[in-house]
Amino acid sequence: MILADEELDRYARHIILKEIGGDGQRRLKAATALIIGAGGIGSPAIQYLAAAGIGRLVIVDDDRVEASNLQRQTIFSAASIGARKAEAAAEAALRLNPLIEAVPDVVRLDGDNAESMVADADVVIDGSDNFDTRLTVADTAHAARVPLVSAAVGQFDGQLATFRGWEAGKPCYRCFVGGDPAQAGATCADDGVLGPVTGVMGSLAALEAIRAIVPFGEDTAGKLLLVDALSWRFRTLNLPKDPGCRTCGQQ
Repeated sequence: MILADEELDRYARHIILKEIGGDGQRRLKAATALIIGAGGIGSPAIQYLAAAGIGRLVIVDDDRVEASNLQRQTIFSAASIGARKAEAAAEAALRLNPLIEAVPDVVRLDGDNAESMVADADVVIDGSDNFDTRLTVADTAHAARVPLVSAAVGQFDGQLATFRGWEAGKPCYRCFVGGDPAQAGATCADDGVLGPVTGVMGSLAALEAIRAIVPFGEDTAGKLLLVDALSWRFRTLNLPKDPGCRTCGQQ
């Protein structure tokens, strides 16, 4: 994978980092990131992954842009209202960086299509808004041994973790949340959310996706980042591997 002169100029601030360098930037160019949900988390993640030069972004979302989305989903504008989110987000990603490929997939991920979606990905970012989808994404990424970056927000809070549960000592998503697909979860429409919180968590999800492709710094897999914007507190917890986990407990 060769970087053209235009790419050397565009990504110069990455290339100068000894942790990334030219080799790392070439790895980013060769990578595919699968983003589940082009909403509050997906919106900033898509923008930063596109700007970073991830070669192929696959954006999965079957919703349309609504006026209430614009308070936090900054990849869209008023002109986007009524458009398919995946398509509008892909167009915005290409406006940011025409040197990448952005592929919209206007479907809802489920047990029938998840495996084919994850198969070609180097990393998955899950910003979906329901627990059933999150479990499907997590199980599929685990089975395919693709790193999963999972982010969630609510009101003034956010959480983020990277999962590689097939590795010794590393938990999977089910170690963290259990296995009940009927688990209830409040939505932004029910409880509200402060817009910049989604920007923070989506940007951190993009950072972790880049780290999954080009490892740098401390390995964050198996650590949970909790963000509390009300008290301006960031905490990191170590997540234990559950020996009784039906997904990874025997690994």
